[in-house]
Amino acid sequence: MPDNQPNSRFRSPEGQTASDDKMTDINPPLRDAELVQLRVRVIALENIVIALLAQSSERQLELAREMAGHISPRPGFTTHPVTVHAAAEMNSLVKRASAFRSGDYLPRDDAQTE
Repeated sequence: MPDNQPNSRFRSPEGQTASDDKMTDINPPLRDAELVQLRVRVIALENIVIALLAQSSERQLELAREMAGHISPRPGFTTHPVTVHAAAEMNSLVKRASAFRSGDYLPRDDAQTE
């Protein structure tokens, strides 16, 4: 029988409904298998993004670079290492896509293909 109460799927073990700002308090930590699956999905998405960027216009590539600069910390603001790393990863994706575009990418000899 379905639970008709609002936010019923977000109930804590004690039966209390969680507010949006407390969602992380009731979500259990990810297990190893879930982390591995998440990593696999991120790698797959990253490679799809590289393939799509490889066929993008120069303006679209520049826009991706601009967005990386946009999320970088501004002078006088707190530097967040995760944000800095994300901006670097965005620029890396554009650079790797450019390598595909120019033909500079050479697959490794030990790369597995299906």
